[in-house]
Amino acid sequence: MTEQPQVTAVPPQPAGLPHTDVPPQPAPAFAGAKKDRRVMRAVLRWTAAAVVLATTGTATAYGISEMERTDVPGLSTLSDGRWDYPRLTKPPLPSGSPGPFAAGNEAETHYADLRALVLPAPEGAAEDKALRGSDGWLATKDFLAEYELAEHREDLGQKLVDTGLRHIAARGWTTPDGTRTRVYLLQFGTANIVESKLASEVQAYTSPTYQVRGAAEAVYDETFPAPAAVAGVARTTFTESKPYGAEQVRQGYLSAGDVFAVILQSRKGSAPAVPFQQTVTLQAQLLG
Repeated sequence: MTEQPQVTAVPPQPAGLPHTDVPPQPAPAFAGAKKDRRVMRAVLRWTAAAVVLATTGTATAYGISEMERTDVPGLSTLSDGRWDYPRLTKPPLPSGSPGPFAAGNEAETHYADLRALVLPAPEGAAEDKALRGSDGWLATKDFLAEYELAEHREDLGQKLVDTGLRHIAARGWTTPDGTRTRVYLLQFGTANIVESKLASEVQAYTSPTYQVRGAAEAVYDETFPAPAAVAGVARTTFTESKPYGAEQVRQGYLSAGDVFAVILQSRKGSAPAVPFQQTVTLQAQLLG
């Protein structure tokens, strides 16, 4: 490591006075003591004013940096493609129950109602009420219908039985631009089942194990922003590579304790990356 040269601090000078590198010279004693006191008081006033301005400026900069750009007049920007979701709040936990990643919750169980953990539809979207299922629980066959090949549906269906699938909560919607989103939350007995017996077999590193309808070939999505990671939630995303057919399909998989989430988004032509990344991240935050 290169040694940094030491910098000698120059004492601050009163605002409005020219800067000089010449060290201050001791003032000769003379009889005009009153004049000296007047000069000293002026210097102190300038210094105090400079400190107040510096403090105020720092506080203002901090306040703006803590706000969203759209909260500051004159700093709003054009939409970057994100959807307007309602304010998200996690559902209450049953009395005495810990959070999924709290100390002592070794199974990483989500004790909150799984149906309340599904991401809501954004503003202006038309909800697919069929995905609500019966009393908010979706039949396994309806989830398996997302997969193209009969042998894949059969194999994955048996895997869900073998791993002790408890239930599925889901929601789907279509936005005005034609983007169709489906979110499925599958809950199991423990986090170990999700990690070792399901996630590792449903999603390979380079491509999904089971082919989703409309997605001829899916590859690992390397463009998903790393800072969007949520503590405790493992995320893997895939996107359909060119040339794709009538629509492009994006796929997201989340392992969050005892819950395995499948998020699918598709649109004719191409499916934008930004709302997909936003949807996956928000769902991860609800499960985290």
